[in-house]
Amino acid sequence: QVQLVESGGGLVQAGGSLRLSCAASGRTFSGYAMGWFRQAPGKEREFVARISRSGGNTAYADSVKGRFTISRDNAKNTVYLQMNSLKPEDTAVYSCAADWSIYGSNLVDAYDYWGQGTQVTVSS
Repeated sequence: QVQLVESGGGLVQAGGSLRLSCAASGRTFSGYAMGWFRQAPGKEREFVARISRSGGNTAYADSVKGRFTISRDNAKNTVYLQMNSLKPEDTAVYSCAADWSIYGSNLVDAYDYWGQGTQVTVSS
């Protein structure tokens, strides 16, 4: 069982930055690939970024590539999402998720555990 708690969301102007954190409980955090997803009002949840168990492999949605960076600290049981050059279209609830696999997946259904989400609002 893994519990995930996100933090770091908020209101920011376009062009600004935020860093999201996702703290995981349990002693097996390093066994999970981790992902970040987001869901805007009236839209389906979409993949944002993922990182492998070791942190050596990452992948990003085209819409955030070059602006967002995912990282993890297995000693702290935490995964991060650094978001730069934010745009109004990045406004959404951001959730982290854990997948018992090496590399993770871009697919929502692949993930075993989810956090409650944190709101990110980007004003124009």
